[in-house]
Amino acid sequence: MSVAELYTKYTRVWIPDPEDVWKSAEIIKDYKEGDKTLQLKLEDETIQEYPIDPKANKLPFLRNPDILVGENDLTALSYLHEPAVLHNLKIRFLESNHIYTYCGIVLVAINPYEQLPIYGQDVIYAYSGQNMGDMDPHIFAVAEEAYKQMARDEKNQSIIVSGESGAGKTVSAKYAMRFFASVGGSSSETNIEEKVLASSPIMEAIGNAKTTRNDNSSRFGKYIQIGFDKRYRIIGANMRTYLLEKSRVVFQAEDERNYHIFYQLCASAGLPEFKDLSLTCAEDFFYTSLGGDTSIEGVDDAEDFERTRNAFTLLGVKDSHQMTIFKILAAILHLGNVGLQAERDGESCSLSKQDEHLHNFCRLLGVEHTQMEHWLCHRKLVTTSETYIKNMSVQQVVNARNALAKHIYAQLFNWIVQHINKALYTTVKQHSFIGVLDIYGFETFEVNSFEQFCINYANEKLQQQFNSHVFKLEQEEYMKEQIPWTLIDFYDNQPCIDLIEAKLGILDLLDEECKVPKGTDQNWAQKLYDRHGSSQHFQKPRMSNISFIVVHFADKVEYQCDGFLEKNRDTVYEEQINILKASKYPMVADLFHDEKDPVPAAPAGKGASSKINIRSARPTMKAANKEHKKTVGHQFRNSLHLLMETLNATTPHYVRCIKPNDEKLPFSFDPKRAVQQLRACGVLETIRISAAGYPSRWTYHDFMNRYRVLMKKRDVSKKEDKKVACKTLLESLIKDPDKFQFGRTKIFFRAGQVAYLEKLRADKFRAATIMIQKTVRGWFQRMIYRRMRESAIRIQRHARGFLARRLAARLRQTKAAIVFQKQYRMVEVRRAYLAILKAVITIQAFTRGMFVRRSYQKMLMEHKATVIQKHARAWLARKRFARFRSAAVVVQCYFRRMKAKRELKTLKIEARSAEHLKRLNIGMENKVVQLQRKVDEQNKEYKLLNEQLSTVTSTYSVEISKLQKELQRYQQKNEDENQITNLQEEIDTLRLALEKAHGERKIVEDTYTKEKDVLQKRISDLEEENVLLKQEKENLNNKILCQTEDEISQNAVEENLLMKKELNEERTRYQNLVKEYSSLEQRYDNLRDEMTIIKQTSGHRRNPSNQSSLESDSNYPSISTSEIGDTEDAIQQVEEVGVEKAAMDMTLFLKLQKRVRELEQERKKLQSQLEKKDSESKKSQVIETKNEMDLDRDTDLAYNSLKESNNIQTVWPNSDKHVDPEDAIEAYHGVCQTNRLLEAQLQEQKRNHEEELEKLEEEMQALRGEMEKQQEAFYQTLQLSPEAQVEFGIQQEITRLTNENLDLKELLEKLEKNERKLKKQLRIYMKKVQDYETDQAVIQTEKQQHELSRQVTVQRKEKDFQGMLEYFKEDEQFIIKNLITDLKPQTVSATVPCLPAYILYMCIRHADYINDDHKVHSLLTSTINGIKKVLKKHNDDFEMTSFWLANTCRLLHCLKQYSGDAGFMTQNTAKQNEHCLINFDLTEYRQVLSDLSIQIYQQLIKIAEGVLQPMIVTAVLENESIQSLSGIKPMGYRKRSSSMENTDNSYTLEAIIHQLNTFHSTMYDQGLDPEIIQQVVKQLFYMINAVALNNLLLRKDVCSWSTGMQLRFNISQLEEWLRGKNLHQSGAAKTLEPLIQAAQLLQLKKKTSEDAEAICSLCTSLTMQQIVKILNLYTPVNEFEERVTVAFIRNVQALLQERNDPPQLLLDFKFMFPVLFPFSPSSLTMDSIHIPASLGLDFLMKV
Repeated sequence: MSVAELYTKYTRVWIPDPEDVWKSAEIIKDYKEGDKTLQLKLEDETIQEYPIDPKANKLPFLRNPDILVGENDLTALSYLHEPAVLHNLKIRFLESNHIYTYCGIVLVAINPYEQLPIYGQDVIYAYSGQNMGDMDPHIFAVAEEAYKQMARDEKNQSIIVSGESGAGKTVSAKYAMRFFASVGGSSSETNIEEKVLASSPIMEAIGNAKTTRNDNSSRFGKYIQIGFDKRYRIIGANMRTYLLEKSRVVFQAEDERNYHIFYQLCASAGLPEFKDLSLTCAEDFFYTSLGGDTSIEGVDDAEDFERTRNAFTLLGVKDSHQMTIFKILAAILHLGNVGLQAERDGESCSLSKQDEHLHNFCRLLGVEHTQMEHWLCHRKLVTTSETYIKNMSVQQVVNARNALAKHIYAQLFNWIVQHINKALYTTVKQHSFIGVLDIYGFETFEVNSFEQFCINYANEKLQQQFNSHVFKLEQEEYMKEQIPWTLIDFYDNQPCIDLIEAKLGILDLLDEECKVPKGTDQNWAQKLYDRHGSSQHFQKPRMSNISFIVVHFADKVEYQCDGFLEKNRDTVYEEQINILKASKYPMVADLFHDEKDPVPAAPAGKGASSKINIRSARPTMKAANKEHKKTVGHQFRNSLHLLMETLNATTPHYVRCIKPNDEKLPFSFDPKRAVQQLRACGVLETIRISAAGYPSRWTYHDFMNRYRVLMKKRDVSKKEDKKVACKTLLESLIKDPDKFQFGRTKIFFRAGQVAYLEKLRADKFRAATIMIQKTVRGWFQRMIYRRMRESAIRIQRHARGFLARRLAARLRQTKAAIVFQKQYRMVEVRRAYLAILKAVITIQAFTRGMFVRRSYQKMLMEHKATVIQKHARAWLARKRFARFRSAAVVVQCYFRRMKAKRELKTLKIEARSAEHLKRLNIGMENKVVQLQRKVDEQNKEYKLLNEQLSTVTSTYSVEISKLQKELQRYQQKNEDENQITNLQEEIDTLRLALEKAHGERKIVEDTYTKEKDVLQKRISDLEEENVLLKQEKENLNNKILCQTEDEISQNAVEENLLMKKELNEERTRYQNLVKEYSSLEQRYDNLRDEMTIIKQTSGHRRNPSNQSSLESDSNYPSISTSEIGDTEDAIQQVEEVGVEKAAMDMTLFLKLQKRVRELEQERKKLQSQLEKKDSESKKSQVIETKNEMDLDRDTDLAYNSLKESNNIQTVWPNSDKHVDPEDAIEAYHGVCQTNRLLEAQLQEQKRNHEEELEKLEEEMQALRGEMEKQQEAFYQTLQLSPEAQVEFGIQQEITRLTNENLDLKELLEKLEKNERKLKKQLRIYMKKVQDYETDQAVIQTEKQQHELSRQVTVQRKEKDFQGMLEYFKEDEQFIIKNLITDLKPQTVSATVPCLPAYILYMCIRHADYINDDHKVHSLLTSTINGIKKVLKKHNDDFEMTSFWLANTCRLLHCLKQYSGDAGFMTQNTAKQNEHCLINFDLTEYRQVLSDLSIQIYQQLIKIAEGVLQPMIVTAVLENESIQSLSGIKPMGYRKRSSSMENTDNSYTLEAIIHQLNTFHSTMYDQGLDPEIIQQVVKQLFYMINAVALNNLLLRKDVCSWSTGMQLRFNISQLEEWLRGKNLHQSGAAKTLEPLIQAAQLLQLKKKTSEDAEAICSLCTSLTMQQIVKILNLYTPVNEFEERVTVAFIRNVQALLQERNDPPQLLLDFKFMFPVLFPFSPSSLTMDSIHIPASLGLDFLMKV
């Protein structure tokens, strides 16, 4: 294949561009060898001539076909070069919003500067267990690959994350660790994975800062080793740190910040615990305000600080240590604000003695103020003969102060790292580890110093390791495929590394110059020029003598020599360090101990053999003895060598982070910055190494599917090996044999060959397309001619018919006109006659109506007069009756008052009598004696307290006199004004504090009064609300009565729907709780087994136990329990044990004390109630006598009045009858009776209301008492110290909790006691019944014996089987063993389904029949525990799980069906009703069996999902159900294993359907309820939908039109299976709706706005995120398809904005629908069940 064949017309190429780096152009004229220019057309239609150097003959780079644009893997590109890589990354980042791309073994991550929803727990689950190339590129895929290789190869792994500041290294490392924490989990209860994640906020706070390029830039490197055990669960971790940027503590450039922790501390300075730090806002401190703006947009420093403190607490850092850390950080800030005053000579300076910041610095660090003040301005010079103390200038003091601040921060940083490692340390032996390296990328600035030099040196080492690893992988691939390979030349940067670290290299010369007493940066630069001037990697700048240039692998970097020596020495004066060592705070002193100083040894023991070493990457720096101190460069070189040794011993995985722009704009791409980073991070070097060999690799199967269109028909039809066919095809197409190689399983191509094959394939398709178009167009024109000819004939036929029809119509119209005339004349005459007739009838009607209306008016007037008379007479009668009634009421009132006065006199006389007083005071004498004793004891205590108070006041006065004397002495000695002012200030502060306390007291009093008013107001409001509620209740009752039946039914339907929804939610929550309970139970069993194993291995034996294992496993309530549940029993227990021992039981003592208080309160209440009852009884007697007298008087008055009116004839209105006076008197008596009843009800309501008011007042009194107690406690706590306040609060909480605990205990004991009493009564009654039955039987036998006079032989009659099985208690274990533990489903497959459940119920029924509660309890408990053990043993056996789910549900249904409840017996026969339980109510055990059924159902779903899940992706998405439908896209380095031919893990849809058939037949044969089978199938279909859709959303290669067709066909097969099994009503098909819509979305047109509207209306089950993701992933398989444009996707997004979709992208495939076990009664009777002999249950006796 010559160059002329590639550079032809319409071929697209890349040419350099100063702005976009590379831009695309199209060749408009074929290139011929020797041409000096290339005719090109740019994308903006401009023509350009591209010059070609005839000597170099360097042509522009070719552009890849459009089908390869947007590939997941850059090595899949046919042309591998810089513009292709840049264009592919740009397309994926801007158009598809994909931030991750593979480049061989490297994951390229572009920072989006936006939060993306691709890191949730559902995404972690989706990537877990997947091959690295199966899913879209992701950091989780790299982490999963590392985890899988660690488990498979048993070799340690490393993930190397690099990139420049702001590229997202820290975030990528954080997500990788989150993946390990989620997938690996923790092997113990220490939650080590949470601690690993908790270290991130701490390290970000103390090691990250805002820079011009990144708001959260890591200013140090770290390598975190996450340790795993043999089961590959996290057991611990270790962190190493590298090269902390200490200079940032004392200096920040413009628009930058110091480390986050300083700003977090300043933001939280207002907290009460931080008042001693004397901090203000960050702008007030020199070290935090150098960069200008101290805040970051969108970041809350106070919230971040709270997160940091929580992380410290989670990692086990004590509160005291945390406070010391914050004090040290605050001291650093105060040190930066220390003011300096220069002296006149300029060579010395001084500090103000009243400097507040220096005082705070010394106070916070616990050092002496005078010494620190002195040694900040002086230094010590030691010679051989003597020692000098020399003054320092202002600049020297500033440098020394900054050096001290940096040193303190560095030591604190190392201390925190060491303590994080201690928290993450474990004594368990480590099996393997995964390391995550988050290290700085290659850096080059305008001014590069010592830090940039070290960073670039580290990147040189990492790049060398990266190059060698990539080359090694390429070599292994060629050897594995058995193809010849030649040595690939790759860039080796060893000379540059030697220049830096070799003997007499840059670092050696730097260390040597640091040892020289008067070494300078200029002398060191001169030595570099002299030594390395001839090196190819070292250059001297033309215009500078104090800088040098190093040619790194990425770029040339010029370093300024200023400051190199000082930063390398890291000098801190020994005298200042010694002062800090003498700090009174132990932690501050420990920070500055040398390595030789004695420090507490680390605990050694079992954990010493662990591979995780708790050590810092940098040894603790030594401040003194500068000659023996290691330089910073030397330390960094050693730690870097240690890191490289670790990385070389592991399998590395690379993540290269790219920063797309410097403005931090979301999804904005700057090609210049991207290319610069791609060159620096080694991605292009990977491309170059791949391009030098055979970068494109195809399996024979995929190559055949893709390019068999280039073969001839005879070659395709031959039944020969695919390898031979591919070889024949390639030899005929590509003449140069060096352009490809045949491996064992793959074909290897040189760069550009796949593009050439794609060009040939496109040409073949283009020619075929032209042929098809030609044929179709000819056929189309012929069809048009035929249609035109047929149309002309049809038009002629229709025209002739039209003329004939028009003539016939004319004739018909003429005839019709004559008929119309005749009919019209007749109608006119008839109309006139009808009008006259109508007028006559109308006149008659009006006349008759007039006469009728007149008669009606007359009748109406008469009727109205009658009504008026009736009402007038009734009013007169009522008036007369009211007058009589008022007279009777007045007489009654006077008589009752007279009786009440007499009764009051008798009561007063009786109250004065002595006997009454004695009755009232019975039992009060003892109480008076007790109160007298209490008063005496309180008097004694009061005397003791007075004595103590007098002693305290005397000592206090003595101390005050001493202090006054000392104060006078001190004032006489020191007449310093500063001390006096300080004392005055202290007095003022004390006064202010006292005034503040008074003010707080007033506030508390005001709040008390306000709360009291509020409570009173609240009571009145409650009363008003009560009245309003009653009114509302009456109104609602009226409304309900007024509502129609339709409205009531509609509301009932709505309420029913709401109740169903709430029921489902409640059922889901309950089943989740059951699931958690079962997992906790399983965890408990595992821990118990581990404990037994540990005890056995350690040589200890278990103590004998009286309880059986079945009883110990039981977690369910017993029918009969015996516990001490009453206070009398507790008192008796105290008397039996003794006072001394009982006093030790604090809970018992508190219980008794509380019981005494309650008895006292109850006694008072009973006494008050008794008094009320007495008074009420007396009142009632008086009232009754009054009522009787009133009744007699009323009847007499009524009788007399009626007698007087007897002479008057009573006439009722509208009635002709006269009323009998005796009947009227009886009616009046009835009215009086009703009135008395109403009055009694009113009085009862009044009493109830008064009792409620009294209760409310008592509650108010209790609340008042509690408030007063709380106020007293509050006043006491205010007077205490903070520590005492904490202790007092803890004590208060303990007493409250103990009281609550005692209340709950007492309630439980009362309930249990009531239960025992009821059971005792039940047993007594049952015994009486049995005795009565036996007595009756004896009497009957005696009667029969008396009646019989001769001897009769008695024969035994055989009893019928009543459906009960009798067994002995000793045989229970054999029942469980034969029927549950050792039973296999095949044993009972030929019998009645769920036979074990029926047998167990018959045994339970017999135990119920003989009234043996212990037997029932024991059998049910043993059954439940036996089922649990079987399921635990067979936790992956679907058949066994389904078998016991069916039996458990059947046993539950039997307990319901034969429970005796009418609701469960509606379908029972008369025979079945005889089999009901008689004595026991097993409702609690029904609930337990229901919970057990839920657990078994969840285990069944888990087993089925575990079997189906590996099949789903390959069977539903990848399997070609419709042969030859999907074309194969060109693949790259990461080819999926599932796409290879004849792989073991490839499944077809038939395999899934076969597995579903197996599940269905198993459940059906074992008698599982059809409703439960439907729920199982629905759950499995949901899982199929979720797994398939999640995989579709994370894979670009399956998002195509052909996959949509295959997917729709596969779903139709599943739906057909549902219909075939009669499961279409289960709702399983509805769960597939999202997957169906995704398949339709792949097949729909995606061009116009109408298409967008169609997509939005069709895809209702997909969320907006899912629709957009599928559109972004959509990939044309052939070049004839068009890509989805960005504008179309934006249009769809705009149309979907109105939806309120959830934010998550993936479906939760672990979601489980709530299961429902509907009641399904059995039609079998117990006596019809046969027990086979194979079960070994011969010992069961039929009853």
